[in-house]
Amino acid sequence: MSETSLSPAVSPLSGRRILLGVSGSIAAYKAAPLTRLLVQAGAEVQVILTEAATAFVTPLTLGTLSKKPVLTGFLRDAAAGEWHNHVELGLWADALLIAPASANTIGQLANGLCPNLLCAVYLSARCPVFLAPAMDLDMYAHPAVMQNLARLRSFGNHVFESPSGELASGLRGPGRMLEPEDIVLQITHVLGQRSEK
Repeated sequence: MSETSLSPAVSPLSGRRILLGVSGSIAAYKAAPLTRLLVQAGAEVQVILTEAATAFVTPLTLGTLSKKPVLTGFLRDAAAGEWHNHVELGLWADALLIAPASANTIGQLANGLCPNLLCAVYLSARCPVFLAPAMDLDMYAHPAVMQNLARLRSFGNHVFESPSGELASGLRGPGRMLEPEDIVLQITHVLGQRSEK
């Protein structure tokens, strides 16, 4: 993909506010190039990491690339009583992208559970939601996960298909997170269509 194809002057992402949720999966390392591509396309990116995600990618890395402090929990300053308002974040966003979306996070979202800031923002969001699943192939194929993904689609969420390939376990099959370039292309397409209406 050429950088000119996503330049802020021509991209439907230019000026868009995107919440990027990153959950606990080895594919979280792809959040760094994904953030970079979104920013290059002219988007304003606010990253939210689950606690599990911080084991795979650091807030410093994603904060540097997004040029915004990364959010990792409800509290900003517990002593001062300052917190990150999930409702305001959900209203602020033009799109919520969760990449990678782990089996655990998918299950929480599909069942309306709210154990962390990312799930609370999801439940508050009024914008289009995009999910890029990432897990090992047996987890991905499990009926519970398939049911949760179908349920999320029934809510109107955009769930990307997982391509086949080599997984972190050494097995081969579906379960990989869609590549950052392809995610950006698909989000650009959907948001571009919404702009034309």
